[in-house]
Amino acid sequence: MSETTEVRGVESSRVPAEFTQDQLDWVPWVEPILLAAADDRQQPLLAGDRGVGPYFRLLARNPEVLAHRSANDREIFYGRDGLARAERELAATVTSRHNGCVYCASVHSRFTSALSGRGADVQRLLDEGNAVRIDQRWDAVIDFVDALAANPPRATPAQLARLRELGFSAVELHDLVLSAASFSWANRLMLTLGEPEVAA
Repeated sequence: MSETTEVRGVESSRVPAEFTQDQLDWVPWVEPILLAAADDRQQPLLAGDRGVGPYFRLLARNPEVLAHRSANDREIFYGRDGLARAERELAATVTSRHNGCVYCASVHSRFTSALSGRGADVQRLLDEGNAVRIDQRWDAVIDFVDALAANPPRATPAQLARLRELGFSAVELHDLVLSAASFSWANRLMLTLGEPEVAA
């Protein structure tokens, strides 16, 4: 979608029919800023690819919040220590699947597949939902993250104990919780401010 596209509804024929690893577009319900109109606070937050699509240009209407969101994203998903990036992305995918955010699930399932090399397993998660059974480690992650994504959260000490038995360190568990929390927030932004669309 170009930055000059007006706010519009998604035609029923272009609403994604299911969770997918395909790249989707996202249509905002609130007018994003134009990249050319970004002020001195907004411009650095929209550098590179972030200024192309409507999502970050919409969030840039409140640059302080976008700055915090971007800093959280970098720290949680690109930190060098702790949980492997593939499992951070798995947590984002599971959270998005739980919350029904088709757009976020498409983005982060692709990352999970690329980083883990397990595209077929990721697709099963999207197709079958968070009750899917894959292997001990991923099942433990999926169950814990799905429970964290519930409202109110229903994660249990037994789920934490299971992860520890599988070798998760305290730092890795911390990263898992942050990944789930971050995407509970991100999903609510995406679901509140617009809707996904099958790419043209």
